[in-house]
Amino acid sequence: MITSQKKHVLIYGDAFVDYIANDQRNETFQTFLGGATVNVAAGVSRLGAESAFITVTGDDETSAFVRKELQQEGVNLSFAKQLDAKRVSGVYIHLTPTNDRVFHRYIDETPDIQVEAVDLPVDAFQDASIFHICSGTMFHPTALKTTRAAVCLAKENGTLISVDANIRPLRWESEAYCRETILSFFKDADVVKLTEEELFFLTETSTVEAGIGKMEMFNIPVLLITMGEHGTFAVIHGVETHVRVKPLVPVDTTGAGDAFIAGILRQIHLYGEPKTHGEWLEVISFGNKLGGLCTTKSGALSAMPRIEEIE
Repeated sequence: MITSQKKHVLIYGDAFVDYIANDQRNETFQTFLGGATVNVAAGVSRLGAESAFITVTGDDETSAFVRKELQQEGVNLSFAKQLDAKRVSGVYIHLTPTNDRVFHRYIDETPDIQVEAVDLPVDAFQDASIFHICSGTMFHPTALKTTRAAVCLAKENGTLISVDANIRPLRWESEAYCRETILSFFKDADVVKLTEEELFFLTETSTVEAGIGKMEMFNIPVLLITMGEHGTFAVIHGVETHVRVKPLVPVDTTGAGDAFIAGILRQIHLYGEPKTHGEWLEVISFGNKLGGLCTTKSGALSAMPRIEEIE
């Protein structure tokens, strides 16, 4: 295995907890570490690559739970902040009669306590092979400013930039603002990952072909459209490719996209940025495999594959 000269995959986002219903009555809940960037940070670490997470937590029991769980996953929290008044965000997840999970209600008691742009540690970016973000905090003005500053730091230090839209409409004041904000980051991205539905939402189209056409204006080097059991539609330096996935019987699709991008980030960190179309196909196939494996178990973080499962 080639070892990256950089120390870690760097991820910025909200620490998060999921309150998942115990049954379809949706009256009692269990607490789990959750959120897209949390899943990715832990997912990268589970795959044998070091991940570092920039976030903020507080002094309460939930924050302590989050820090303990992330540290047990091997995630480097040396760049994270702890501000006593902060309360970690959460989401109540209900179960439908067919046992599907739906995001029911977000909890955010301290939305204005965020990582500030001035708090971003330059050495974290200097030591990063790739910097990963999603839109989970961009709806907040301070977090949006911090995200933009973080992207600038990544560019200044020659760090690759990965963007996963990961759109949660309930957190945005309007669809138009959500769309405009997320699209504004694509011009600086080296890798962009969207679901098929997110592609349609962001481009206001109804077919993959039309959506890809509208995305051409951003000149994204590698665009990845995940399509569940149908694999990934990729545009690699202008060349369109369909990367299929091995059919599996899904148990729960929660977190599959996070497992997919964790696989992509892991491969780039350990082996460097792919230089050829063929190398990119191998990396995407690895991500597909991780996403597929995640669907064979229940939960999100609990279903993130470990390195021993794929070796």
